[in-house]
Amino acid sequence: MVIRTEGLTFNFGKQTVVKSLSLQVPGGSIYGFLGPNGAGKTTTIKLLLNLLKMQDGSIHIFEKELQSNRIEILSQIGSLIEQPAIYLHLSGKENLLNRALLLEIPEKRVDEMLNLVHLTNAAHKKAGQYSLGMKQRLGIALALLPDPKLLILDEPTNGLDPNGIIEVRELLITLVNQHQKTVFISSHLLAEVERMATHVGIINNGELLFQGSIKDLEALSQPLVQIETENTVDAANFLTRNNFKVADVNDHHLYIPYSSKQQMGEINALLNQNGYTIYSINKQQKDLEKLFLAITQNA
Repeated sequence: MVIRTEGLTFNFGKQTVVKSLSLQVPGGSIYGFLGPNGAGKTTTIKLLLNLLKMQDGSIHIFEKELQSNRIEILSQIGSLIEQPAIYLHLSGKENLLNRALLLEIPEKRVDEMLNLVHLTNAAHKKAGQYSLGMKQRLGIALALLPDPKLLILDEPTNGLDPNGIIEVRELLITLVNQHQKTVFISSHLLAEVERMATHVGIINNGELLFQGSIKDLEALSQPLVQIETENTVDAANFLTRNNFKVADVNDHHLYIPYSSKQQMGEINALLNQNGYTIYSINKQQKDLEKLFLAITQNA
């Protein structure tokens, strides 16, 4: 495990923000740390980065205890918490050169990072003129400059437009698959994490509700086919007779566990051929709130 915590607890005064947290982050994974705003994600990350002093429990990173191996461990971690620390009056390349000078890193590494995060063409543009997505990619480049083994990112897609979100997602997948990094990323967006993570931990009110592989999560967050038709109960009975499992039905919609696009097409064709008018048919994913309910009910 690249990150392993046991019984990690942290209090702000009388308020317990992190409650006996036991994380297990495998090497070579993208670990999505999910939870609503205020769940304890940023506090946990600050504890992992030794920005907050640990109160109870233990933290092991690279199988070494954090407190007694602080400098050795932190030198192998790159991080980005909320907003990147960049100088807006400097160009993207100048920001990286400045950091490289401080860390005594060869200048050629700067060009490599600009290429990796697809900012070569904007290298000499002032960072203050960058889009949000470009700023986030520059922040990730700054975190990657010393070639860390582990990258810890706190809400890196916050405030980004769809293009920016896709850019950051593709970059993180590349880092893991082609550059042998481990990525620990916090987010409150379930759908976004599902698109890139290999492992997931879900936290709420400081407690870890779920931890496992993305396949384990998908079993809990089973998407549904939502069908709107003129007589939902009759259509549901018809589909049941034709070996389709109906998950739910009400006056306006019926729901069937989703398995594939082909399945949706088969259902649509079958209903149409048998005289049922379909007003709409689409795939619906559980949102984080519904997933929390499913987890707590199964606990």
